[in-house]
Amino acid sequence: MSQERDATAAAVADMRCCFYGAGSMAEAIVRGLLGEGLARPERIGVINRSNVDRLSELREQYGVEAPSGEADKNRLLAEADVIFLCMKPKDADAALRGLSALVSEKQLLVSVIAGLSTATIGKLIGKPVAIVRTMPNTSSTIGLGATGLCCNAFVTASQQATAEALFRAVGITTVVEEPLIDAVTGLSGSGPAYIYYVMEAMIEAGMRLGLSPEASQELTVQTVLGAASMVKATGEAPAELRRKVTSPGGTTQAAVELLNDKQVSETLVRAVLRAAERAGELGAALERSTIS
Repeated sequence: MSQERDATAAAVADMRCCFYGAGSMAEAIVRGLLGEGLARPERIGVINRSNVDRLSELREQYGVEAPSGEADKNRLLAEADVIFLCMKPKDADAALRGLSALVSEKQLLVSVIAGLSTATIGKLIGKPVAIVRTMPNTSSTIGLGATGLCCNAFVTASQQATAEALFRAVGITTVVEEPLIDAVTGLSGSGPAYIYYVMEAMIEAGMRLGLSPEASQELTVQTVLGAASMVKATGEAPAELRRKVTSPGGTTQAAVELLNDKQVSETLVRAVLRAAERAGELGAALERSTIS
């Protein structure tokens, strides 16, 4: 497996990547690729619709090619081995239709457009092309992301390996069937917000107990970081680790009993399910507006 990954990484290093859209997620991936040595700045292009200042900022910070002229933008798209679709959903319709004359069947398209299926992307482009649909989360911006991805029927095994390698530069990846992308959205896509929500409550509790805001936040952040690291380092299930710190009749048991009485666990499960359901609703609405 390690040899296969090394071979894929070497192949990725020779590819040309073009990012269509210059937002925070595009920047996170660019930074990850450069930081991991998976790509060279001169082989990365970034374009957007009209924000010249943003392109200048990325060019100066990362050394990537970020032209403002239409001819150069089209050249980057046509020459790329991998095109990252990072535009906003509201801009996707026109942008994807415009790609029809520029992309070829040899290229790999990697979509970071929330809610837009591979079938709809293919329909808007108007030709058979390999498409990988992804759902990263905001932690990708610091290299600790969790990305779910799925592939359409035109994606080869080699192209899938390429997509996985690209997103491993900003965290971990999980391959799923496309109908499960909404589940990924509900779990890890929206997941950081659930943890922040719990952290907010913990910080507030610490302050009510007399701790300063600074001390309460510092203790909370380190507690969450340590707990996540314990799960990863030990490989033990969270339930088992919780059991180990829950002494009969102790402080933790008193807290957990209250959480159980208030059905906090079930509420969190329902929250994730609702987020996944909402992802499907928003995706369906976007699909209708895009293909209408």
